[in-house]
Amino acid sequence: SRSLCTVVCKWTYTADGGWDDSFWKMIGLEDLVQDKYEKIGNQFLSPGESVGKGLTPEAAKDLGLPEGIAVAASLIDAHAGGLGVIGADVKGHNLPCENQPITSRVAMICGTSSCHMGVSETPIFVPGVWGPYFSAMVPGLWLNEGGQSATGKLIDHVVRGHVAFPELQSKAAASAHNIYTYLNSHLDLIKKSLPVGFLTVDLHVWPDFHGNRSPFTDLTLKGMVVGLTLSQGLDELALIYLATIQAIALGTRHILETMEAAGHCINTLFLCGGLSKNPLFVQMHADITGKPVVLSKEVESVLVGAAILGACASGDVASIQV
Repeated sequence: SRSLCTVVCKWTYTADGGWDDSFWKMIGLEDLVQDKYEKIGNQFLSPGESVGKGLTPEAAKDLGLPEGIAVAASLIDAHAGGLGVIGADVKGHNLPCENQPITSRVAMICGTSSCHMGVSETPIFVPGVWGPYFSAMVPGLWLNEGGQSATGKLIDHVVRGHVAFPELQSKAAASAHNIYTYLNSHLDLIKKSLPVGFLTVDLHVWPDFHGNRSPFTDLTLKGMVVGLTLSQGLDELALIYLATIQAIALGTRHILETMEAAGHCINTLFLCGGLSKNPLFVQMHADITGKPVVLSKEVESVLVGAAILGACASGDVASIQV
């Protein structure tokens, strides 16, 4: 059994049309068409549906779990994160998405790279944004998936490659903080009376060091920094760190604006993943997109999404939407 999520998002399968024989023949893999696609699968399940008769005796022994325990049709990791956070209960927080359909939300799964997940009741074709995919994350809804090829990886690359990084490491260790907590505190020290975002008025980063996934879909694009001086101290490291985060947030705004121009109505961001634990990253996304940002109490949203799938497969809940 194959998950619809994987074959629809990554393998050119469509829920209504199935496999496209002409595609496989065009790329020289016509042998996959034989025997009704036996080699790559011809049985498909929606996320959360129960697979087979549950855990096999062999797998149960290896995992130390009961034989026959329910096994759910899976989701891709980022999609599990999207499922785990996009339906969060926001009652009583005076957010624009309260009492609005889930289509007013975008889940942003931000780690090494970032994914921007938005759902719709009807298919919306967004230039430079993947999809629409039917039932690929939330059954019955269409998914659009924007993305940035390098976010956490880019921040790490910029910070660790700076000449002042050894000084940052030693000072962070001495204060018993990680390097990013220390950098955030350092920015608060040097901002004085200005909002922290204004510190980079003369320093700008173009963040496509690893190409652009959305919305330009141009893998040949490269990164750029404008506004460098001969100074290379800890202040300058903190500033280029801030400018990189701002550039990522501006990239998110570009993706959201492209989705909205195509027909999405988005009013709230739901963040999860490692970068969502960085208050500066979260604040810059709120400031730059102009939208409120929601963080779930349960920070490991990918695991929440996987747990939801398991609860559906076991019959503890009737459906993902419950």
